[in-house]
Amino acid sequence: MRSAAGTIQVWSDLLCPFAYVAIHRLRRARAELGLDDEVRLDHRTFGLELFNGPHSRPGTDSEAVGLGQLEPEAGFRLWTAPDWTYPSTVLLAAEAVHAAKAQGLRASEDLDYALRRAFWLESKSIGHRHVILEVAAAVESVDAEALTEALDDGRARSEIMADHAIATTGAVQGSPHLFLPDGTGVHNPGITVHWEGPWASGYPVAQDNDPGWAERLLKRV
Repeated sequence: MRSAAGTIQVWSDLLCPFAYVAIHRLRRARAELGLDDEVRLDHRTFGLELFNGPHSRPGTDSEAVGLGQLEPEAGFRLWTAPDWTYPSTVLLAAEAVHAAKAQGLRASEDLDYALRRAFWLESKSIGHRHVILEVAAAVESVDAEALTEALDDGRARSEIMADHAIATTGAVQGSPHLFLPDGTGVHNPGITVHWEGPWASGYPVAQDNDPGWAERLLKRV
């Protein structure tokens, strides 16, 4: 589990709030350090729905409430669109992130971040093709026409299942899990929580919150 030189492998699920916080902090620290052209994020899929079935909104909502207090700048919002539009699957969106790699890692990571923000800040149903392509069209680094062709012929679909095959070995502990060029792996960096009450009906309480991990990790890479 080694990333290429100058990259960080990010294994995650698009609807995982912990992953959104980690990616937000990485991108913010990278910009502050002036490393936007030096370090890239290589997104890989840890598909929670492939382990657990359709995404559970109550669990996602309760985690977002807790994490929004730890990282207000991330802009978490609870789902405000009609309940029936909540995405129970985001595999097609993950496929789009993989497909965008043909345009470079910058295109892929910018699309990944835009999809997460569309879900968390705007309650967009990012499981749907037209929403994915609408989000992609607004991302400067992405050629939306080329992405449409790649998404429609399914050329990146096998990469999702190849990632899942790796995830099922236990090499990836969960979402998010980051791997560096030296093989170091960090699962859910900077945040440790415990649950008050049952998962999905209770809420997470932070035992440790260290935003500084992102800067230290980027300098190491």
